[in-house]
Amino acid sequence: MRVNPTEFHINNLIYIIRSAIQKDAKALSEVRLQIDGETENLDREKGEAFIDEFGFNQIIKEDTESFNSLFLVAEINGRIVGFIRGAGNKLKRMSHRVEFGIGVLKEYWGYGIGKNLLKELIHWADSSGIRKITLHVLETNDKAKKLYENHGFQVEGILKEDKFLSDGNYYNTIVMGRINDRN
Repeated sequence: MRVNPTEFHINNLIYIIRSAIQKDAKALSEVRLQIDGETENLDREKGEAFIDEFGFNQIIKEDTESFNSLFLVAEINGRIVGFIRGAGNKLKRMSHRVEFGIGVLKEYWGYGIGKNLLKELIHWADSSGIRKITLHVLETNDKAKKLYENHGFQVEGILKEDKFLSDGNYYNTIVMGRINDRN
């Protein structure tokens, strides 16, 4: 699925949110790798579950052809600085929902990029007949939890001691969901 590009102006920074296209594949591979190394809030350590340019080409192609998947990028002066991917399910019994993952380069935190990527995903989902959006968030990621709650997500469960981080401790993962009951 594709959406029209939207331009945002925040603190003298201009960025565009648009659908991912095939020529973004190499940059997405590099950005995802960098983001994984900048935070422990995500599932992967830097280099784990690496997706190369070919892999991202496949993902973009499949998402573009799917009615219940969306892949958006945030771009500043032609450089991809963040992304969000809402992955739908091909199984009929679960085709009404998408699960998403989001990432923004650390140097661009605080500019509303993550918030606006999320808003664009929610708008697409609500206008496309998607009934439910789900995600997993690390229990210590208070800013993300607050963002999701402010956009209608609720805690649906806790996966206890789900992540083992570099400080040698186990952390819970919070499962959150947002239901669009207007569909």
